[in-house]
Amino acid sequence: MVDCRATPPQGCLSPAPPRRRSGSSPHPEVDALAQACGPYGLAVRVLAYCGLRYGELAALRVSRLDLLRRRIEVAESVTEVNGKAIFGTPKSHQRRSVPVPRSLVDDLAVQVAGKAPGDLVFTSPEGAVLRLMNFRRRYFDRAATEAGLGGLTPHELRHTAASLAVSAGANVKSVQRMLGHASAAMTLDVYSGLFDDDLDAVADRLDEAAAKAAVPPLCREATVTPITERALGR
Repeated sequence: MVDCRATPPQGCLSPAPPRRRSGSSPHPEVDALAQACGPYGLAVRVLAYCGLRYGELAALRVSRLDLLRRRIEVAESVTEVNGKAIFGTPKSHQRRSVPVPRSLVDDLAVQVAGKAPGDLVFTSPEGAVLRLMNFRRRYFDRAATEAGLGGLTPHELRHTAASLAVSAGANVKSVQRMLGHASAAMTLDVYSGLFDDDLDAVADRLDEAAAKAAVPPLCREATVTPITERALGR
């Protein structure tokens, strides 16, 4: 896992700084959380690997999935107002295309099998909109505790997605597009610590490239000697 900073969110899956584990990966924690979440394990994985806001996940329709291209089109979000589910545009008011890891494609295909294009991908057990508080009360909060992540919220999985994307080599523009931020500056404001860590990886890769390009001492001698001999008139 990318080193978690003292100030959240900084991409940490674990919600409290004392639980951070330098150098560890959040993948096993995501897996443990998904396993504990039972029938909504796939929803957890989509949140953690695709960076959707919870309202975007709950409003995701089958027609917005392109599993051949491995893309989710985020075009709608749902919020609860006075007990009613209200559908509207995403927070940024702009559609965006989000990449889907190959590991999720087969499970998503099973999830939407037999559904109509306008149907919701994820619903409550009764087939209604998957409301946040019900989801947390029935599934998520218990699963987080079982996975040793008590206190984690669904929204924090969005920060996990950013952390995983950066650690996989995504640049700030890619992370901005995935999360739907209005600008790259906003992404840097929230996740600057992640990109600071990424600079160390960049420096390491530059060192590796320079080492591979360096001419070994024996080769340098073989290359320089004929030139030196010509200069001396030999």
